[in-house]
Amino acid sequence: MTAPQVRESAAGLFRVDDGLGVWPHRGRVAAVGIGHSPTARRWDGAAETSIGAWTILAVRRAVADAGVDPAAVDVLVLDRHTTGGGSPWPEGAEIPREVAERFRPTDDPLDGVARLSPQWLLANLPELSGVKLVVVTTMCMSMALTAAIETVGRGHGTTAIAVKAWHNFPGRYGVRGANADPTVSGPAKHGVRGAGIAGANSFMNAMEFRRYLFKYGKSREMMAPFVVNSRANGLLMPEGYWAQHDPRPLTAADYLGSRMIADPSSLLDNDLPVHAAAAYLVTTAERAVDLRQPPAYVLGHAGSGVARGDRYDGLPYRSVVETLEESEAWAAATARRVYESAAVRADDLAFENCYDGFSFLHPFWLEAFGYAGVRHGEALDFYQGDIGLKGPHPVSPSGGNIGGGRTRFWGHTDSIQQIQQRAGARQIGRPATIGLSGGFMPYWSNFVIWSRDPDGP
Repeated sequence: MTAPQVRESAAGLFRVDDGLGVWPHRGRVAAVGIGHSPTARRWDGAAETSIGAWTILAVRRAVADAGVDPAAVDVLVLDRHTTGGGSPWPEGAEIPREVAERFRPTDDPLDGVARLSPQWLLANLPELSGVKLVVVTTMCMSMALTAAIETVGRGHGTTAIAVKAWHNFPGRYGVRGANADPTVSGPAKHGVRGAGIAGANSFMNAMEFRRYLFKYGKSREMMAPFVVNSRANGLLMPEGYWAQHDPRPLTAADYLGSRMIADPSSLLDNDLPVHAAAAYLVTTAERAVDLRQPPAYVLGHAGSGVARGDRYDGLPYRSVVETLEESEAWAAATARRVYESAAVRADDLAFENCYDGFSFLHPFWLEAFGYAGVRHGEALDFYQGDIGLKGPHPVSPSGGNIGGGRTRFWGHTDSIQQIQQRAGARQIGRPATIGLSGGFMPYWSNFVIWSRDPDGP
């Protein structure tokens, strides 16, 4: 096997500027295969449950689900990082011998344990002998998946695997290193992006939501139907954490009684950090029609951020934290680009799977995309109606991060399965012809429009 070309940046693959028009590869790329590992709360230290092992499992399941010869995969897209920073490898801790001996190593002893290099992954997936191009992306599955879609669309490969993994080691997530100290020093105390923030992970967005409630005259209690619905849908996602480990529905009383983390953000407004991996197989529309699963065609994709040269970063805040008005403007700009790329409108959507890592981010996205005609300040009123799977406007049929755990990929899985009509108990009542999935934050995101028909509506 000839060593593949490794591109250490996917910056040029994202559509984050205005005025780009309809995506030139509209309807010519499709997602077919889906692969998931189990989902655990934390790693138990065993070789077979290490994040490397579960990433291998997810890739193999995606390839098998699509019915593709593994040697036909010619593009691999991945993020080297398997944590957002909240679960670093404990300083001075040794790698368990079983893990070190189980896999083909690289020079980095933490490869396959606390991060993933393409060299490690391909060495331990020898059946992917046809990979000619590796694209290294950043942050989350929305970036990896759209990079894979764009790579296939441009003809740099015909069959791509997009994979994203998240590890979670024992201990309190986010309370490691300097974050475990009783005081905060340095620039982090001012909340400067990249240096941390003085408070819980949800602190900044909780401030935005407090502003939202004041600006639009709403109450936190109005979020209860969304959180309850998300858990209900997530319990129908067999790959999710709650479905696997604690399959109890939530009630509005559970939500309203949960302890505060950063007022008005409670425990149940925060997604649960988990240990899991997922992969998707993306290919050309021509190849997709002959594979094991029906194609979920891509009509377009777009997002937000700053892509310049080899760098792809989030949009800069005006001050030290993001404001509600900035989030609303950035989300609205993203929605315009996404609709333009796919040549669809809000009323074409049969369902949406917008990001909800903190529950109150979902209203920002729902309003920006104008789903079901919802405008700024109206999402919480909309949640008081029928937002269930069999209703006229299904909301987050995947259950999202709130319903499945902090992975940022449940929405993509559900959207593909809805289009393919194999979402099982989560299959929405209305025809799942056009759908939307993506995330994460308004300052840095990517979204995809999926279709059952390559020509769209």
